[in-house]
Parts: sequence; structure tokens; C-alpha cells
Amino acid sequence: MKVVVVVGGVGGARFLLGVKAALGLPAVGAPDGASPHQVTAIVNTGDDVWLHGLRICPDLDTCMYTLGGGIDTERGWGRTGETWVVKDELAAYGADPDWFGLGDKDIATHLVRSRMLRAGYPLSAVTEALCDRWQPGVRLLPMTDDRVETHVVVDLPSGERQAIHFQEWWVRYKAALPAHSIVPVGGDEAAPAPGVLDAIAEADAVLLAPSNPVVSVGTVLAVPGVRDALRKTEGGVVGVSPIIGGKPVRGMADACLSAIGVETSAEAVGRHYGSRRCSDTGVLDGWLVAAGEQADVPDVAVRAIPLLMSDVDATAAMAQAALELAGAA
Repeated sequence: MKVVVVVGGVGGARFLLGVKAALGLPAVGAPDGASPHQVTAIVNTGDDVWLHGLRICPDLDTCMYTLGGGIDTERGWGRTGETWVVKDELAAYGADPDWFGLGDKDIATHLVRSRMLRAGYPLSAVTEALCDRWQPGVRLLPMTDDRVETHVVVDLPSGERQAIHFQEWWVRYKAALPAHSIVPVGGDEAAPAPGVLDAIAEADAVLLAPSNPVVSVGTVLAVPGVRDALRKTEGGVVGVSPIIGGKPVRGMADACLSAIGVETSAEAVGRHYGSRRCSDTGVLDGWLVAAGEQADVPDVAVRAIPLLMSDVDATAAMAQAALELAGAA
């Protein structure tokens, strides 16, 4: 079975653990020997940013560390057993930005990536090289090799309206500044990374992880060619709601949804993605919502199941339900 999963950071990485487990693969690491299954994760890179001369790819790294067994499981991001000597030294120098912390172990990843990018390697090749160490057991593909960075138009505390990088809005201001618009800068000129469109075309099932529907999944869909590929693939396309009881499971997706005029509900997000059958832009065949909830998404099969990713077994059950709804189980 070939399964493609469109993912963002923490939620997407945890969902991938469940997808692997549902297919009988080890949740962490690569299987011993050959496997009849292939899982490809198409990962959002709109959160990527240059800081202190280093290229930071938060979602790619979170997926790589989580699937490779190196993630800080309590935080859901960064390395386990991390230290912060460099961060403290940068603070002592008064180096900006002081609101984004890089752990010492994490910096090693960024150093290798930045060196390879400056040498001319595309991000997809760099990611493959980094995964040689971590052996995540899935093929991690950046959505594009081109530079795409999500910016958010906000009113700063000074009163000035300005577009700032998503990371500044998310980390520095904790999405507390109301967003007037969210734009993946460079997204309309980007090309899908090598392997992205082929993976979608050949998939038996495509799953949209319970990641942020605006700045994670939405940014991947904004890359020219990706949405069309999802609409044309013969495999079923099923999304998993990141909203339970009118609230995001993790993070501040409600602030992102408000910025684009979408209600924070499973039904509204399902309608935002839309049906492959009844709209010119929709991508869904199926939509999973939390047990006890209902959602009317025209021409989309909706199923209610437990959606809390409390552990790998619970997440595997979610993934199994998604695969069944996609007709691939």
C-alpha cells in the first residue's frame, strides 16, 4: 500500500506515528528489512525561516525527530535531552531575535542543512541526507525546494500595520495579535519538490493530518500543482479534523481560521477543504470528526471517531479509520 500524508509539525508528526503503526510498521524508526508499504509525508515548509545565519525547518525537523526517536516528547518539538548554552550566549551578546530559541543539539541539524543549501543542494536532497541518520521509516518530502515563507499581516503593539514572518507572530506574539491576512509568500511561484506529485498520483490513499488547516495543510495546498494532483488521484482523500468541540486540539489554529473567515468547527474546516465531487477546488472524499460531533460537508463521507492522539495505539486507530474511509484498508 502507498499512503501519502500531508502534514505540518507536532500534530502531523504524531499522526504519522499512528499511520505507521496502522500499517504494521514500527512507529519509531525503520522496519527491519523490506516492507510492502510505503508512507510518504509531504511536509509544510512555510514555517521555515533564516535565523542567525541558519535555515530552520521546524515541521520537517519535528517529523524527522519524532519518527526517528529523538524528539522531546513533553514539548512535542526540539531534541530530547537538549541543552541551551548557545541560546544563553546569544542572549548575553544581545543578539536578535531573542524570542526564538535554538537548542544546542538542534543547531547541529541546522548547521548541516545550511551548509548543504549554500553548497547548492536542494532542500529535498538535504532532507534525505539528514534522514539517513534518523531513519524515520517514511519518505519525508518538503512540499517544495523553493523558498516559501508564511507571513501574517497584523497591527503591531506600536499601532503600525505590518506583515511579519509567521514565526514571529506565532512564537513571539503567540498569535495574540489579530491577523488581517495570512499569505504564503513565494507560494504562487513555487514548484512541488521532486516526488511530490508522483507520490500523490500513485497513492492508494491520501490523508490530511490533523494539522493546522491554514498554515500547515493550507500552505501545502497553495503550492501550484498540489491541489490539482489531489483532485485527480485515484486514491481516496480523507482529512482528519484538528478541531474538537469548537477548539483546536493543539496550538492556535482558531486564530488562523479567524484570519481567513472560517469558523472554528469541524464542519467549517471540512467545508473549507471541500469535496472533490461537488466543487472546482475541493480535495476531500472523507472527513473524520470527533466522536459525538456531527458535520454536514456536502458530498463528503463524514465519520465520527475518537480523535485524541493520547498514545500510539489511539492514533493508529484514527489512521486505520482514515484508511478505511479512503477505501484503502
